Amino acid sequence: MRPDVRRWLRRRTFSAATWGAAELAEARRAQGATVSVVLPALDEEPTVGAIVTAVREELVRRVALVDEVVVVDSGSADRTAAVAAAAGARVVDTTTVLAAHGRVPGKGEALWKGLAATSGDLVVFVDADLVGFDPQFVVGLLGPLLTDPGIGYVKALYDRPLSTTEGIVPSGGGRVTELVARPLLNAFWPELAGFVQPLSGEYAGRRELLEQVPFVSGYGVEFGLLVDLAALAGVDALAQVDLGTRRHGHQSDAALGRMAGQILQTALSRRPHAGAPAADLLQFLRTADGVEAVSWNVGVTERPPMSAVRAETGGSRP
Repeated sequence: MRPDVRRWLRRRTFSAATWGAAELAEARRAQGATVSVVLPALDEEPTVGAIVTAVREELVRRVALVDEVVVVDSGSADRTAAVAAAAGARVVDTTTVLAAHGRVPGKGEALWKGLAATSGDLVVFVDADLVGFDPQFVVGLLGPLLTDPGIGYVKALYDRPLSTTEGIVPSGGGRVTELVARPLLNAFWPELAGFVQPLSGEYAGRRELLEQVPFVSGYGVEFGLLVDLAALAGVDALAQVDLGTRRHGHQSDAALGRMAGQILQTALSRRPHAGAPAADLLQFLRTADGVEAVSWNVGVTERPPMSAVRAETGGSRP
């Protein structure tokens, strides 16, 4: 493992259990900061209401940590907007926010317009398809931002159980992360190899930073934000927080392929042009003490065409 990544993991990896909501609410008041929670949503009627209710009850009413909860609807065909509004969220539609810019499909569009539709100094993004949502997710993501002025962006890390025909596999989710995003980061942005869940849909940041970077319209948005914010503010301004376990719906292999394609497009448009890709791949295992980093050398050796070898040596076929 690279020494800089080892240092970053030690200094910038936290647990959500470190902070309490009341403690952070006091820190927020002392700093005069405001907090917005944004949920991008597309046909999330079964889950969005419970998430909004939990945030409003625990973090708006009981402890004044969050100032506003906004659901950004991307043209849902179900009752997502009605359920979210009934739970107490302010609901906006991607067609009405920044209408002069039109509307393009994709999650990143909802996040971008959610940033435009809110006013909080700190913005927390939470996927609207979470099952068994815990308000401590929001507390954990805000913790580093409200206690360390040097941190500007915080990603979630967690286990992702995978539902299969044989039951639930404790940590089999995140297939696009392991097969596409992590190899890309390790190869071309090895300084970011310490992020356990680079594509996590739960993260928080300072508005002053978020408004300085582009938002990719589709599923490449998380990858793009990570790379762009690191370039803007430096890797040490980025952190991650262990939220424990995250449960949500899983997509088909075909849908994951489309997601992977968007992430690849995002990465290629940002790929450094100098030097060969790094050969190390950092992966993570859940242990009793948290997460353990395991480094592998995935470098490959490319042999020349056999005709060139024979031409060099003057050899012939056996």
